[in-house]
Amino acid sequence: MNPILLLLLGLGLVLGSILWLRLHPFLALVLGACLVGSLSSTENMTAAMQSKYFGDMQRAAVKDEFIVELQWVHDTGEEYDSAKLLDRARRRVSVRRDEMQAAARNKAEEFAASTTTFQRITSGLGGTCEKIGLLIAMACVIGRCLLASGAAERIVRGALSFVGPANAPLAFSASSFLLSIPVFFDSVFLLVIPLAKATWLKLRKDYLLLVLALVAGGTITHSLVPPTPGPLFVAEELGVNIGTMILTGIAIGMCCTAVGLLFAVWANRRYDIPVRETPAALAQLEALSRKPLQDLPSLWISLLPVLLPVLLISGATVYRSQLEPTDGVHWLVALAGDKNVAITVSAGLALGLAARMLRDREQLAEQIQQAIQEAGLIILVCCAGGAFGATLQQSGIGPYISSLTGTTPLDFGLLPLAFVVTAVIRGAQGSSTVAMFTAVAIARGLAPDLSELSYHPVYLAMAIGCGSKPFPWMNDSGFWVISRMSGMTEQETLKTHTIMITLMGFTGIIVTMIAATVFP
Repeated sequence: MNPILLLLLGLGLVLGSILWLRLHPFLALVLGACLVGSLSSTENMTAAMQSKYFGDMQRAAVKDEFIVELQWVHDTGEEYDSAKLLDRARRRVSVRRDEMQAAARNKAEEFAASTTTFQRITSGLGGTCEKIGLLIAMACVIGRCLLASGAAERIVRGALSFVGPANAPLAFSASSFLLSIPVFFDSVFLLVIPLAKATWLKLRKDYLLLVLALVAGGTITHSLVPPTPGPLFVAEELGVNIGTMILTGIAIGMCCTAVGLLFAVWANRRYDIPVRETPAALAQLEALSRKPLQDLPSLWISLLPVLLPVLLISGATVYRSQLEPTDGVHWLVALAGDKNVAITVSAGLALGLAARMLRDREQLAEQIQQAIQEAGLIILVCCAGGAFGATLQQSGIGPYISSLTGTTPLDFGLLPLAFVVTAVIRGAQGSSTVAMFTAVAIARGLAPDLSELSYHPVYLAMAIGCGSKPFPWMNDSGFWVISRMSGMTEQETLKTHTIMITLMGFTGIIVTMIAATVFP
């Protein structure tokens, strides 16, 4: 079957199952994987796996040749240019191209003949869980403990006290930007929106600005910065170092948030949206804002579970970037900078903080139980997305689309293409995470050898993340959370939230393409 038609059938089944049959995304993605996997022809599967195996062999061979070249110049004491050495290594590998293609073809034919559809699906499920399962579980523990201990509220109050009431929108935006790295955006919004309303009670103005500022900060890290599942999965699939993904996501996310804040200021002047709460509810909000700081943990200990994994992983990434390929990494740096270790240590700190503040074993156990239950559902959806993505890659869609472009391989054009594909899937079914899972499989098939791109693969990950932002509407659960909790009508939410998030997504892809050109 034609891979494009198979892609449309698979997407149609997933979207129809979620939107029409109201199935859980896990079941919808598994059904889509079964359909795509069972209808993929042996010829297309062989072509797809040959492309993958050849890319793996080529990258490994170039790396080995480069290390040999580098060792030689080190032994001779000559000056060298890394770019020239890498080019020489690629030329030496290119003479073995036919040999590697034949080996990749044999391996691909063996794979297509010896594996069943369900074996490929379970392999995709297990491979995805191996990459991100522990990270998601620990991230959920961190998020739940930050909420239960009052640390998240303390971070927001700290930001407010630092910038002052006049700059409250900036404080809410920065707080949600930071909190949405380990905590899901929906949870962050539910936590902070009462504080935003309480702040309005003091200011008596700019309510819409406060709400949109909160959304502008939190929604972008949800799609660009690990360990949130979407960007975490994309980084793993593209082979992007987690530290590099974090740093780049924060940088591009800040640009998107800045544009979102500018739109929020404009919308606040154009639309007069009141706080729609009863007097009794407003009284409760005012009481919340007056909760003594001594009942909350200190600011620095509240920030530690959020910042520690970022510092450990990013620090190890910077350290490795200063090393030569022949140099070894100190075992302590390798251990501390491992993403699973860093997140687990942070989860331990957050758990200790929650135990100290709650001082009740039953309450603490209940919070951890909720975190693990939440993590289990997320991991299931992520793994099903990985299985669906794997079957899409094996359907031959990558080699098929590449053949349509002729002899010119996709390079810079892959960035806007990945953005558009993700945006279309997001608009169709509502979930930014599902859109990223599906789009990265398509993008990965179009670029089997990411090392041949003229830019770092992290920019492709950013393009996919930014593509998951445009067109949030009534099929998105986040749309309803924001609408109901803020008191805005559906029309008001579409005119403000939807337009702002879409504008931020387009800003992100523009900044990404500029960065890929200037800092490849």
